[in-house]
Amino acid sequence: MKKFIKIGKISILALGLLSLNSCKDYFDLTENPNLVQNPPLNALLTTATHKAAFNNYRIATFNNHYAQYFASPSAGSDTDTYQITNNSTTWNNLFYALADLYDYMVKSEEAAAYHHLGVAQALTAYQLALVSDTWGSVPYSQAFGKEPILTVPYDSEEDLYKEQIALLNKALENFKKTDGSQTLTEKDDLLNGGDIDKWIRFTNGLKARALNKVSKKSTYNAKEVIAAAQASLESNAEDVGMATFDGVNPWASISRSNLQNVLDGWLSSNFIDQLNGTTYGTEDPRVSKITEKTVHGVYKGTQNGEGNTGAANTVRDECYISYNSPLSNDAAPLTILTYAEVKFIEAEAAFRDNNKALAYTAYQAGIKASMDKLGVPAADATKYITAVSKGQASLTLLDIFREKYVVTYLNSEAWNDVRRFDYKYKDFKLPVGAVLGDKFIRRVAYPAEEITENGSNVPAEVPLSTELWWDKP
Repeated sequence: MKKFIKIGKISILALGLLSLNSCKDYFDLTENPNLVQNPPLNALLTTATHKAAFNNYRIATFNNHYAQYFASPSAGSDTDTYQITNNSTTWNNLFYALADLYDYMVKSEEAAAYHHLGVAQALTAYQLALVSDTWGSVPYSQAFGKEPILTVPYDSEEDLYKEQIALLNKALENFKKTDGSQTLTEKDDLLNGGDIDKWIRFTNGLKARALNKVSKKSTYNAKEVIAAAQASLESNAEDVGMATFDGVNPWASISRSNLQNVLDGWLSSNFIDQLNGTTYGTEDPRVSKITEKTVHGVYKGTQNGEGNTGAANTVRDECYISYNSPLSNDAAPLTILTYAEVKFIEAEAAFRDNNKALAYTAYQAGIKASMDKLGVPAADATKYITAVSKGQASLTLLDIFREKYVVTYLNSEAWNDVRRFDYKYKDFKLPVGAVLGDKFIRRVAYPAEEITENGSNVPAEVPLSTELWWDKP
């Protein structure tokens, strides 16, 4: 990994709302007239909030195959069958974002701009989670600064996790302070519109998510998870996402192409079979708000690894990302955290804490929030919730995880849950031709570019079925 340096520089284009790409380059050792030497904090705020959402999307484009929301229409595709793929571009985008956030933290601290500092810390924790939850051990503690290091050491997965928690706690402390004249501006904050109360609730949600991620560890503290979740988002209106694009939401770009029969974004049979009633015996009314029926009048997915079995991917004979969905139309934001997800985090933690009453209430609230968000008619929502709610004594972890699985569609966080649950959803199938034998994928191989440039520090490659630190006891 090349060292990120040159504190406090940002592309002049980033000062415009529609051109939000980072200027960060590796080893930018000379003064560049196209770079602002001392950007205002709100310009850094715009870049940071924009990249947080886009990097969630970038990770989701491939890990939603591993979570089996997506499936390639081509048989034996690399991603579907767990072959090693080169994700250098995504890796670089994540580290560009972390480099910008490092600068943002430094400048905010120098200016005693505590609310900006809190944003930078919260989003650093989020971006660090994206990269470490994908690859495991990565460079961080020595990756940023004024002095270049040709090859950057890696931090352990456990240390990276501890740093995320520390950053989130520091952010919450800084949000409580008075920020003086260095306020977050509504137009430059693309996630929460400059509202500090929303940032506090968002950060508590990220904390609840992070604390819940170590559910397999003896140190797991369900009560801490519950407390963070209950201090987080309070309604669908507070869902955190970014809706400022140079064009349209990239999921909408795919769904728009489908309108022209340039078909893409095919949905996995594991996902569709859960929604259409095949797996659990009850059709989920959200299916019509996520995708559309095939030309044969049914909801049918594509088996991962097998590919499209119909008309050579030229006919709508299997389901795909829909333009008619509130999640993938032009108005849809790139969502990072939702109220529905927070309720399922609370439900899981309460279940693990043997508080079935709270778990059951949060479970039902999470389903209802999801139904409301997607615009499911109230009668249909009530009928479904009644069908999948058999009393708190009968509630299981499978119930919680399977319902949360619908909520996290198109979110990179979904694969973390799938791994934590050990892929034990009912009838969840291995991809056809999976190269890991009878094992599911648990991590992504380090990018080719990183191996070339920082190979002496890159950890020895292990099978992609090897669990990450938080994914094992």
